[in-house]
Amino acid sequence: MPILNYQHQPDGLLIASDRGRLMLTVYSSRAIRIRYTERSQFSQQPSLMIVAQPDERIRFAVYETPRGLFFSTDDLTIEIDRQTLAFTYRDAAGCGLTQEPARGGKTLESVDVAVSVFDEATVREDSDNVDGVRMRAGNVRKVVDRQAYHIRLEFERADGEALYGLGSHEEGMLNLRGQHQYLYQENMKAVVPVLVSTRGYGILLDSYSLMTFHDDASGSYLWTDVDDELDYYFVYGPEFDQIVRQLRLLTGSVPMLPKWAFGYLQSKERYLSQSELIEIVREYRARSLPLDCIVQDWKSWTGDFWGQKSLDPERYPNPRQLMDDLHALNAKLMVSIWPTMHPGGTNWSEMRDQGFLLGNQATYDAFNPAARACYWKQTNAGLFAHGVDAWWCDCTEPFEADWQGPIKPEPEDQMRINIEEAKCYLDPELINAYSLLHSKGIYEGQRAVTQSKRVVNLTRSAYAGQQRYATITWSGDIAANWQTLRRQIPAGLNFCATGLPYWTMDIGAFFVKKKPELWFWCGDYDRGVDDLGYRELYVRWFQYGAFLPMFRAHGTDTPREIWRFGNPGELVYDTLAKYLRLRYRLMPYIYSLAGQVTHQAYTMLRGLPFDFRHDANTYNIDDEYMFGPAFLVCPVTKPMYFTANSTPLEGVEKTRSIYLPSGSDWYDFWTGKRYAGGQTISADAPLETMPLYVRAGSIVPIGPVIQFTGDHPDAPIELWVYPGQDGSFTLYADEGDNYNYEQGKFATIQISWDDRTRQLTLDNRQGSFPGMQISKVFRVLIANEKPFDPVVAEAIQAREIFYDGRKRVVQL
Repeated sequence: MPILNYQHQPDGLLIASDRGRLMLTVYSSRAIRIRYTERSQFSQQPSLMIVAQPDERIRFAVYETPRGLFFSTDDLTIEIDRQTLAFTYRDAAGCGLTQEPARGGKTLESVDVAVSVFDEATVREDSDNVDGVRMRAGNVRKVVDRQAYHIRLEFERADGEALYGLGSHEEGMLNLRGQHQYLYQENMKAVVPVLVSTRGYGILLDSYSLMTFHDDASGSYLWTDVDDELDYYFVYGPEFDQIVRQLRLLTGSVPMLPKWAFGYLQSKERYLSQSELIEIVREYRARSLPLDCIVQDWKSWTGDFWGQKSLDPERYPNPRQLMDDLHALNAKLMVSIWPTMHPGGTNWSEMRDQGFLLGNQATYDAFNPAARACYWKQTNAGLFAHGVDAWWCDCTEPFEADWQGPIKPEPEDQMRINIEEAKCYLDPELINAYSLLHSKGIYEGQRAVTQSKRVVNLTRSAYAGQQRYATITWSGDIAANWQTLRRQIPAGLNFCATGLPYWTMDIGAFFVKKKPELWFWCGDYDRGVDDLGYRELYVRWFQYGAFLPMFRAHGTDTPREIWRFGNPGELVYDTLAKYLRLRYRLMPYIYSLAGQVTHQAYTMLRGLPFDFRHDANTYNIDDEYMFGPAFLVCPVTKPMYFTANSTPLEGVEKTRSIYLPSGSDWYDFWTGKRYAGGQTISADAPLETMPLYVRAGSIVPIGPVIQFTGDHPDAPIELWVYPGQDGSFTLYADEGDNYNYEQGKFATIQISWDDRTRQLTLDNRQGSFPGMQISKVFRVLIANEKPFDPVVAEAIQAREIFYDGRKRVVQL
């Protein structure tokens, strides 16, 4: 399809060919939007994911050669072949990033779009499975609504190139080279249509339909099922942090979560009453085990009124008193709410009467702004007005159809079953976007009510742009076995590579036992917490969870409170308590990372190429990651002591192999021993120890031993310095749970270490906020070969610094 002509636009370039129109639009010098259609005009449909506008201030140039066109900004050049419109992408130095096949890489195939018609012939039936009530419509008529395209976008990948992203998926892929993936929303599948490459670029596909990704014998391409046009963004970094910054520029920044959301959340399936919730929190306080939130799972409503957003008055007789009691204990409450409602409840009746239900007459239409407003109104009246603190938006891919039977469907069948169900009720062009719009309604609804309480939305699905609605995505209803634990690590890393920063999972897995009649209920531990094999698995899961953005235990089949796993003085109990307390001691570090996520477009859960793209040895390491700039986290993902049924293991070494990335020295967090980077070592890993390393040059702020995140705010902060190279860290603070930071009411202290002079500098404090502590005591510890206990508050060989907001330089 040769170029016929081209026109400069104020913000880009319009190309006409004999097969349609191509538009390149500048959003920044590193982010270019590319659209292609065979129609006479481009679509005017607004994007659901993109919030940025083209920037006419960005300089760009277009020049012509016999071979084609060159479109260049200060950072990026796109070569466009005159005959085939094949693109080659280069950086400012002319180095190749990626390219399409020489024949061209953009294919549009016309397709009829069929939608459902629900009329008097439609029949509806309800069912109840382990994932909640389902309402299905039968005898649904289909009609052709319009024409659209199947779309294919192809690339030629470089040797040694690694790809990441596409969201959180259960299969445990990290590097997506040589893989393929079906991209639709489902329990244990949270799709985000973003790819990032170690070659220094990213691709964001603005599509909401079924998609597939291939990098296999079929080629390397993205395919979409139903779109009005090809619409994607090419983003240049080259570092992953720079790519993510551009993705957030396009799709929206991340609000601050409240500080308490980075503490420990205790959950299970399920607490049964107001009194039980309070009893559990009191037990945590009595045992001096830190806790910030308790979670009320499903069925808190009355009787069969599934999805009713109010508490059953018999089991929760006084919601306001419940919240007052929990808040008096310095604990928050998160409540599970659902997009599907069973006929009969007042919430359902109002939705039906307003015409806000989809064709199954049970799931509300999150694509309708008025329906979203109604959903929030119900949530506010039934829960938020009583003081509820946070939302667990479960089943936000509400049309799953494969969670039944003893045998898991083949991947192609699983895709077909679920896609057909979703297309029955949603436009085929929008089936991946339900969670995005549902999250929008929750966020905007709460923000309209109050600015004093930050939104927290734990949700099972995701999409590009959803980060702007204060969501944390969890990986779904996983099963308790060692393979699943290992697969969670790459699932979270690929999710956060897409620009969505907050991911978590059910510590200990949701399903613990095995039910042969249900393929997904496939845990290995029928005795639950009484099985020593499960206790070992749970400890390893808990250690890993302590270094995730949200630290949360949840599941069915067996209790999850720490004292269910043993008694004080026993190894399992003491190890769980150790990592729980460590999480809280790290709160100044973690909350500062959260500040960077919001203010600097940072990512705290980081695959190794975020920091070590220069080291190709890191590209396929799927069981190590960075937690912020300092910590190399190395979870243990195999049993060493017991298998199921408390069967002892003999002769298993209590070690694991670890690669220390090149370019830095590393310190063993537990012993202080220093190692050179670029080598593989064998690390001690008895049950009480998850191998954990700190990069040389790191400055890690450590807080006191506390019982909740707001405890002892005036206590001294320890600064652990790890020599070996220069380093810096930005300590962040604000009020913790309102939106005043949006008006600049927050404070930062830049702390830097000069390794040659051994000087630590605390710069002038920048900013302020109501209630800020003007003066602060810091205790500085220099890491060495002597171990010291990171869990107990102590300051061995500490240098005490009094800081009043003015610059201090300390010789150490």
